[in-house]
Amino acid sequence: MEDIHRILEALQQCGQRSVLATITRVEGSAYRKEGASMLLFEDGTQIGVLSAGCLEADIAARVPELLAAGVPCTYTFDLDTADPLSWGEGPGCGGVIQVTAVAVGDQLRGHLQMLKEYLDDQTEVMLILKNSTDPLGVGYSFVTSSRHRFGEWPGSFPKALLDWAAARIGWRSGMQIVPGETEEVFVHTYFPKPRLTLFGAGPDARPLASFAAAAGFTVTVADWRAALCDRSFFPDARTLLDGFPEETAGRMRWTPNDYVVIMTHHFRRDRELIRILSGHNLAYVGLLGSKRRTQRLLESGSLPEQWHAPVGLPIGAEGPEEIAFSIVAELIQVYRTSRKRRLSYEAT
Repeated sequence: MEDIHRILEALQQCGQRSVLATITRVEGSAYRKEGASMLLFEDGTQIGVLSAGCLEADIAARVPELLAAGVPCTYTFDLDTADPLSWGEGPGCGGVIQVTAVAVGDQLRGHLQMLKEYLDDQTEVMLILKNSTDPLGVGYSFVTSSRHRFGEWPGSFPKALLDWAAARIGWRSGMQIVPGETEEVFVHTYFPKPRLTLFGAGPDARPLASFAAAAGFTVTVADWRAALCDRSFFPDARTLLDGFPEETAGRMRWTPNDYVVIMTHHFRRDRELIRILSGHNLAYVGLLGSKRRTQRLLESGSLPEQWHAPVGLPIGAEGPEEIAFSIVAELIQVYRTSRKRRLSYEAT
């Protein structure tokens, strides 16, 4: 998923000086789009990527000057030519990319920590970045759907801009003219990590938890069998819940950002979970098992649109690892498709 989550975790764990670089404009094709970010530490460590290797070395070479300047700097990389005398030794990637980079000082670090807290609480946050040739005109603000604003903005933050931002969180990223500003500003929405809950902690859940966490999901594993629901089996899971379905499902605050896979291998528990989860608006629910078993579970009922059975993409998977790959692929497909639908809807 988005690199911002790994970036925020790295900032929380490491106190050394760093630079945050973000793609703010793309013309033509590019490996990453507007909003993609990377963090470059003073010791050369990098978190995230902006390209397929075309830009990172150049930005890394600028880290000392960026740390010294302490203000945002914007660079334009023309990858639209195969001319070996042009920038980038003729990568020919086909696009022009604008990157804005800034040293992460104490104030920005504090605001990024606040951003992490909102994202961890499943709240979407919009960034509004204002660039200017005048250092006094440079600033940024984060705005949440509840209209909370934090950041460093030059002068007073217009109420009309706050209203505009709160109503458009989740819209397409890029440079835009916004209320109260005569020049373009960059806007981008940071989304919480999608959450995946696995009901069932059998051996086949272990690779699924690991692969899903690597793909960017926050993973919770729930099972009433304490011997199975053990940290040694699920080192990459954020949370382990010990209890029967009614107990563990009742402890969750379900949102449309939640993904669920039911894999208890216990018919009565699966049926109980179907009953409980049917009352919630979830992004995805997958049922492990054959179509015949699913029909028995549903007692001749039909699956809601967001439910998938059998779970996973039909790639002919066999064994826990291959089945886990097929499920994670389907999770990513559903996540990306839902994001594209949302953007298409907002564009109309």
